[in-house]
Amino acid sequence: MNLAYVMTTERGATDRLLSGFAAQLTQQAVRCVGIVQTNTECADDRLCDMDVQVLPDGKVFRISQTLGPGSKGCRLDPAALEEAVGLVTQSLGGVPAPDLLIVNKFGKHEADGRGMRPVIGEAMARGIPVLTGVNRLNRKRFEDYCEGMAVALDPTVEALESWLDRVRANP
Repeated sequence: MNLAYVMTTERGATDRLLSGFAAQLTQQAVRCVGIVQTNTECADDRLCDMDVQVLPDGKVFRISQTLGPGSKGCRLDPAALEEAVGLVTQSLGGVPAPDLLIVNKFGKHEADGRGMRPVIGEAMARGIPVLTGVNRLNRKRFEDYCEGMAVALDPTVEALESWLDRVRANP
């Protein structure tokens, strides 16, 4: 099983790292599928808008909802996320097989068995390496899910490149 994850401390840094890495891989003709996230700061709100792009060059989905002032609930739009998940699932069966699945984040939805979690399992069953971001809130549940089989990577492009090179050299 080739499963790796990155964690950062700066807000949005994991999203920027994975998005940049995916763009670099696409330029190198590496067959990369999955989703990456872009955050857009909102002038009237302390929270950002969250969009995911289906890789390699697919549709963009707004996965955040505006709940109104004073709201404390989860802003994730599960319907938008599940639509993106459906497209990623379809891309796993491509010929030739993808070289890598990137999942922007193993978040609460994934920890609860939804979102991209089934896609991660499908990719691993097909022998497709998986790279994801994890935050401190969901790290324990991610570790429980992967039963110690995931590799923690330094949050640098060089570390991601090195890991992927090793994985691709030893399928």
